[in-house]
This record gives sequence, C-alpha cells and structure tokens, in this order.
Amino acid sequence: MKKVLAIILGGGAGTRLYPLTKLRAKPAVPLAGKYRLIDIPVSNCINSEIFKIYVLTQFNSASLNRHIARTYSFAGFTEGFVEVLAAQQTPENLSWFQGTADAVRQYLWLFEEWDVDEYLILSGDHLYRMDYRQFIQRHRETGADITLSVIPIDERRASDFGLMKINESGRVVDFSEKPKGEALKKMQVDTTVLGLNQEQAEQQPYIASMGIYVFKKDVLIKLLKEASERTDFGKEIIPDAASDYNVQAYLFNDYWEDIGTIEAFYNANLTLTQQPRPPFSFYDEQAPIYTRARYLPPSKLLDCHVTQSIIGEGCILKNCRIENSVLGVRSRIESGSIIQNSLVMGADMYQPFAERQSDCERRSIPLGIGANTIIRRAIIDKNTHIGCDVQIVNKDNVQEAERESQGFYIRSGIVVVLKNAVIPDGTII
Repeated sequence: MKKVLAIILGGGAGTRLYPLTKLRAKPAVPLAGKYRLIDIPVSNCINSEIFKIYVLTQFNSASLNRHIARTYSFAGFTEGFVEVLAAQQTPENLSWFQGTADAVRQYLWLFEEWDVDEYLILSGDHLYRMDYRQFIQRHRETGADITLSVIPIDERRASDFGLMKINESGRVVDFSEKPKGEALKKMQVDTTVLGLNQEQAEQQPYIASMGIYVFKKDVLIKLLKEASERTDFGKEIIPDAASDYNVQAYLFNDYWEDIGTIEAFYNANLTLTQQPRPPFSFYDEQAPIYTRARYLPPSKLLDCHVTQSIIGEGCILKNCRIENSVLGVRSRIESGSIIQNSLVMGADMYQPFAERQSDCERRSIPLGIGANTIIRRAIIDKNTHIGCDVQIVNKDNVQEAERESQGFYIRSGIVVVLKNAVIPDGTII
C-alpha cells in the first residue's frame, strides 16, 4: 500500500445538509456523538495501511482543518500524512473547483510528484467500513485501468443511483444515471459474477456506484489532462473512459450509507443505537474509527432514565429521560427534560461553573438544554442555548421550513436547531 495515494473529496457547498453545513464543510459535520464524517474515510485508509492522504476542500474548511491538524499526526514514525488542500486560484487557473474531477485536476501537479502506482479517490461524506487493500488487490489482479466500488441494490432503491452494467468478467460496459421505467429494467445484471449467491443476485439485480474509485496513476493523469471540460468523475470521466479503458467493478456487500441529506444523516445516527447490533458499529477492535482525543471527564448521570441511547463523554445529565437518542460530547441536560428520537451534538466548551445547580431564574440562557424541555425527532447542533419549558416537537407536522432568524430549520419533518442558536424559555416549535 506504500504505492497508493489517497485523495478524499470534501464535496461541494453541502446545500442538502444545510444548516449543518452553514459554518463547516460537509466532512466536518459531527457524527455519532464524538466523531466527524471525515474520520470514516481517514480511518479506513489507516486501517488499510494507506498513510498518504490528501483532503480536497472548498467551502467552510476552517473547522475541518483544525480537526485534522489536532487528530492525525504521523510525525517521526512514517512518511504518512493527512493534509487538507483548499481550493485556490493560480495564474494558470482563476476558477474554483468545478466538480470532483476538476478538484483533482487542479492539484495534479502535486499528486504527480509522488512515486505511487495508484490514486484512490474517496468521498468524505459516507458511513461504511472497508478494507481498501482488498479493493486495490482486485484492481491489480484484473489489470484494470480504473476500478469502481459498487453495491448491489434492489429495484426499489435502484433509480436513486447511477447504475452500471458489467460483462461476465466484471468489466463495466454501460452506465445510466438514475434510470426509471424501461431504462431501469435494461440495467439489470447477473451479480453472481461479482460474488453474490443466486438468491442474493435475484433480490439485488442492480449495481450502483459508491463514488469510490482507484485509478492507475498514468491513466488518471491522461484522462484529466486530455479533456479539461470534463469536471465530474461519476458523470463524465469514468463513463467516457469505459469504451477505451479496462473499467472494472468491485463488489462491496456490506453497510454503506451516503449521508447527503438531513434525513439520511438523522437516520444514520439514530440507527447506531439499535440493539442487539446496529448495521454499523464503532466497537470493532480490528478496524477502529479514529478521532480527536479530547481528554474529557466521564459523563455524569444524576437520577436519569436512559434507554437505547448513546452518551458521549463529558456530559452532565440531571433527572431527565433520554430515549433512542445520541448525545454528543459535553451535552448538558437539566432536570425534568425529555429527549426522544433526537441527535444532540453537544458543545465545544464548558461554561464556567459547569456543575452549577439547575436554575430557570437567570438573566441569560446557559449552554445546554434547560429544565422541563421536551425534544422529539430533532437535531440540535453544537453550542446551543435552549431555555426552560421549551418544546421542540414539530407540533404542526411541518415538513419543510426556514426559520433561520429564529434559530431553526425543518427538513423532512426533522427540526434542526442551528449551531450557537439561542432558543428562549417557553418556545414551542
């Protein structure tokens, strides 16, 4: 794996994840109480013994830069690194990144300097655990110029993805972007070629791209240099290359979730609380997910009722009820509050006198969730000040709303309270 360079794409403005992306890049969005989305592909790389990792970003990259600088340091032990490359203008190129392929093209001068055989292109906003060594091994064994990681899917979900057809050797021969009707039927393939058994192949007769690619070094350089008008890997570069190059499919038959929308993000976090075993687990000792070490005190639960939930470290919970929820680091929940089916991201700091008494008779609203507050089916971003007797329950069952001046949005019926928002005592959402 010393001959592999990993390039993680930070994504665009993240409009479908707004307002979580209002103040941060998509890969910097918090996940599972203590991680960030970028920790997933970086940890997969480290566990696969790939230590040369670049992260390409364009929007709101300050918190992502800070997280990576504090978390990933291989100094003195290896030539490895995790380094952020932000979009920049040069005398030769005055435009910002125009797409996934254009982002890599603009830094090709840097990537070319490395003595590697393959470039591994990854997305920064997926939740999955994958050993890239097997992926790259398959790429080398088939003599492929490009290998795509694909997942088998059923007909119900197939039209939401870019699909492909393969021949009996696993070579990709056709692409179709989100087909429907007859066009969808034409994209059925025999997935036993990629390793599924007959029963699985009948249930999942389509294969969809995961947005994860491995290129031979010289092939990627040639494709990017000869067609500067092609700006996207999945829609232009790879489909156009299929006729002239050996493009192979590699089957990944495990949990994978594209966290591109508020609803997908919410569901991915809450499924982590499932028992006896969630579809994705952070408890795998063979392939751990790394993140920043914060050295926080243990969480303190004082007379609480907690069921099927995840509680991050450094939390203070007083006489409250938590059901099927995820609470991030330094969360503070005051007495009498009820949190159900929600994601509370916690805080970046403690206020002075963090172990103070619960108090609703004060001039300002402190960090955390005040007494006698009810929160259901919501995402509470970091550093929020939520007062006493607040109800965040979407009482009118609104599906979409923009109330930024009031500190919240509603997306797919999920209330999203903005980072640093202040919700006054007695507010009902």
